[in-house]
Amino acid sequence: MTDAQDTAADSSLRTTGGTPPDDAGSSVTGAPTPLLEPREGIPPVIADEAALAEVIAAFAAGSGPVAVDAERASGYRYGQRAYLVQLRRQGAGSALIDPVACPDLSALGEALSGVEWVLHAATQDLPCLREIGMIPTRLFDTELAGRLAGFPRVGLGAMVENVLGFVLEKGHSAVDWSTRPLPEPWLRYAALDVELLVDLRDSLEKELDRQGKLEWALQEFDAIATAPPAEPRKDPWRRTSGMHKVRRRRQLGVVRELWETRDRIAQRRDVSPGKVLSDAAIVEAALSVPANVHALAALNGFGHRMGRRQLEQWQAAVDRAKALTESQLPQPGQPVTGPPPPRAWADKDPAAAARLSAARAGVTALAEQLTMPQENLVAPDTVRRICWEPPKAVDAVSVGTALAGYGARGWQVELVTPVLVEALSATSG
Repeated sequence: MTDAQDTAADSSLRTTGGTPPDDAGSSVTGAPTPLLEPREGIPPVIADEAALAEVIAAFAAGSGPVAVDAERASGYRYGQRAYLVQLRRQGAGSALIDPVACPDLSALGEALSGVEWVLHAATQDLPCLREIGMIPTRLFDTELAGRLAGFPRVGLGAMVENVLGFVLEKGHSAVDWSTRPLPEPWLRYAALDVELLVDLRDSLEKELDRQGKLEWALQEFDAIATAPPAEPRKDPWRRTSGMHKVRRRRQLGVVRELWETRDRIAQRRDVSPGKVLSDAAIVEAALSVPANVHALAALNGFGHRMGRRQLEQWQAAVDRAKALTESQLPQPGQPVTGPPPPRAWADKDPAAAARLSAARAGVTALAEQLTMPQENLVAPDTVRRICWEPPKAVDAVSVGTALAGYGARGWQVELVTPVLVEALSATSG
């Protein structure tokens, strides 16, 4: 932590009546202090180009890492766009930006190019930030840092409390951030979310360094920052909750038609699809395949509150599914591109099942030794793939190459390769 950051942190502590936080890695003694107000008060919401230009200049002139957060309206609006962006940087203070009024923040992103961005659970916010032109070249993910450091609870509130000794109010995390104007308590909450993010980053960096894990974390952060945007999900309708009940192809066709109709309506109205029609209602209609509007209206989810016109549009979707030919109906399952589910391995390939059991035991033991979740040590899917189709010659080079081919970082390859070599060798033949 720099002297300037120490000064700012001390100012915050004086405002809230707290005591300086302990070094990371040690438990904060005494009762945690509620963090009630941002250090410089609630900043005004930036909602025009002139004010945005001033913020860009201020943050470009700032020093050190920049804390970044975004608020979405999940469950209220269609998609995952950002409805508020929060930033804080030494020398610039905090800023709250309305990306509805200022939808292009690429100039801000460019001004912060090369600067380390500090985010909590970065992969959740990066897609919506990318949409408005904010793409980091370097980042520090405080949630992932907490996982690697072995913290049992890695939510932002828990981390700030356990590491820095402050309590963040989390009461507005699930509100409708598309609301305009945003209420003052929500803005206070949003500003406080970035208030101590850089302080948390500094403490976690010290703790990771103390544990000998800092280089591992830096490799993970670089992988997140350089990852390409996710490909659109294939057949997203298959993720409808309750799909396990739907077995017949005609019923699957009903799910697809209803899901796609709902999605078009939700996108047009800019509302969450669940507010248009519930997943449970889609599955209910798929299982029943109602013959007409009257039969549809009798199903759960299509009750008396739904008007005749709405019922007709849903019945039309059902009728389209009923009119599909056999070749047009969806297949029962998605094409399998990897190994079968592990529960089937004992029957399909007992040797592979033995390899997987040994590999899982070894990975679990190593993860416990390193005090981190095993999924952060190595992706479970990677372990399954290597155990299902191991290299022809099992040695450190072949297994390490296989791990790297599935996207494992250098530190993971170094640590996990001996474990997998031992597991694959012990169960060979």
